[in-house]
Amino acid sequence: MTYRRALTAMLAALIALGLAACGERDEPTAGGAGRTEQVDLVLDYLPNADHAGIYNAIGGGEFKDVGLSVKPRIPSDPSAPLKLLSAGRADLAISYEPELLLARAKGLKLVSIGALVQKPLTSIISIGKQQISEPGQLENRKVGTAGIPYQDAYLKTIADKAGIDPDRIRSINVGFNLVPAMLTKKVDATLGAFWNVEGVELQRRKKDPKILKMDDIGVPTYNELIVVAREQDVRKRGPLLRRFMRALALGHQALRKDTASAVSRLVKANPDLDRKLQREQVRATLPVFFPSADKPFGYQDPAAWQRYTQWMVDNDLLANSIGANRALTNEFLPGEGI
Repeated sequence: MTYRRALTAMLAALIALGLAACGERDEPTAGGAGRTEQVDLVLDYLPNADHAGIYNAIGGGEFKDVGLSVKPRIPSDPSAPLKLLSAGRADLAISYEPELLLARAKGLKLVSIGALVQKPLTSIISIGKQQISEPGQLENRKVGTAGIPYQDAYLKTIADKAGIDPDRIRSINVGFNLVPAMLTKKVDATLGAFWNVEGVELQRRKKDPKILKMDDIGVPTYNELIVVAREQDVRKRGPLLRRFMRALALGHQALRKDTASAVSRLVKANPDLDRKLQREQVRATLPVFFPSADKPFGYQDPAAWQRYTQWMVDNDLLANSIGANRALTNEFLPGEGI
């Protein structure tokens, strides 16, 4: 081969390589040789099956492999994570879609960068002889809630769809003592407990719970748990957020393949948890970690967010739905973004 032909062949190969690179996203790796960045992550509340993928990514080394040291922190109550994040006292927070929308309406500059649980977990649960098997049976019943405004709006929506007067449902604020209030017959049912956590626990205790899921009885679907970042970090710390979401996805994929090991890591980090109960709860949760095979882990549907935001507007929880799509981004999910 002549020099000119060799040079031409080499240039052609380089051009082809460059074009291939332009069309292919590089997945994130560690931020620098031997460099580990600490990520302070505030959970939504007490550790449970919903967080199994997080602890699996910590214990299994997925976060370490991308140069991150993730430290989960338990908040004083579920309203605290977004406040801590906004104040700069955490790097990321786990919270709820409605809580983020309400926080943004108050001026907090926060964005959801991925869904941890992509479907509603909140449910109406009843036990015993007075089980509520359909929404129409809520009439003249006492329903315990955590006192969160949108939970009362859920009840109204459910009642309207069932054709009963919302005023004929007696909503009682029992705080976070949802299951105890039901077991002691203070209320006939609860709205606010998770079907994959409290529902599974009640089944294990042979209480024969009847569970009505929010998105089955009239409430627009939403992401129950989300990963939230500050807007400024979305702009300035994109590589870190992308590495975090990549490792989180891998941790959940490993959880799906080996649930027992994932549960062991969750319980090792939180010794007060019951191993057998966690195994049952994690297995129940798996379908909502991966609800759609054609979407990446953590995917958030902008149209669904818009519908849920409009529902909040219709129920006087938000003034308007303008900018709903700015509350979320899929930019940092594996294979997404530019």
